Amino acid sequence: MAFLNIQAKISTSQTGRNMANAVDEYAKLITQFCAMEGNVSGQMFGKACIKVNGKAFVSQHKESLVFKLSGEHHRKALALEGAALWDPSGKGRPMKEWVAVPAMAHEHFKVLAQASYEYVAAG
Repeated sequence: MAFLNIQAKISTSQTGRNMANAVDEYAKLITQFCAMEGNVSGQMFGKACIKVNGKAFVSQHKESLVFKLSGEHHRKALALEGAALWDPSGKGRPMKEWVAVPAMAHEHFKVLAQASYEYVAAG
């Protein structure tokens, strides 16, 4: 957990309040999902992520949490205010299954994370 506290301090000092919210919400998901067998925290494209059986299903990037989704969950996530397909490179090449949801929509994170976990774990 010490790593998370350091990460939160670094992120807050670099980008302000919105980032701290994303970091805090991501930390909650780490606590929830990394307690489950087969799940670990790690990195994907240099971004913090949570993996199930070695495959990422949630990531934290800038002021958003990013979820790998399909079907109805994907559609609903994209419909949230400020949500968009995730473009980790910033070069106009979004990843079609990954939806970046801003921290202001944090009330949806638990459901989206569970849907993402189930989708990736099944694949």
